[in-house]
Amino acid sequence: MKNVLIVSSSLRGGSNSEILAFEAEKGAIDAGNNVEFLSLKGKDIKFCIGCLACQKTGKCVQKDDMAEMIAKVQNADVLIFATPIYYYEMSGQLKTFLDRCNPLYGQDNKFKDVYLITSSYDDAKNASDIAANGLGGWIACFEQSRLAGVLAGGGLNEPKDATANEDLLQKAYELGKNV
Repeated sequence: MKNVLIVSSSLRGGSNSEILAFEAEKGAIDAGNNVEFLSLKGKDIKFCIGCLACQKTGKCVQKDDMAEMIAKVQNADVLIFATPIYYYEMSGQLKTFLDRCNPLYGQDNKFKDVYLITSSYDDAKNASDIAANGLGGWIACFEQSRLAGVLAGGGLNEPKDATANEDLLQKAYELGKNV
């Protein structure tokens, strides 16, 4: 049994990336894992100010919702990040979240496998490559971790379009089930 943390970065209600993240959650639960779903909606997440105090103390100097969320990331065995694709990149919310996880650098982190779920209007096979590369840059800072998989949902033009795509929903469920 693994501790799985799913981080959904879309701020839109009925978002396709969140729908896919919920399917991954179902799969991970059905596989017998401990699963926590964390939505960034309504969270107070300030930008990293680059002071690097966290490298000395293991804690960020800013006071917002990140301290609690960083602890959840640190204690997860598996991370699943879900993001809409904006201009072929991850959402700003997810990028800011990852930047603010800087206190984890050099710490004893449990997470090994990291997954990415994306949703995009563009249905090109490579529509989420830049986002995956960006996440890969974050993962590269943690020796024990690897990008274990990417599920790219393309052709999702309107909110909730993912609910009608049975193949994509099944792939999201299987991603969660096989973490």
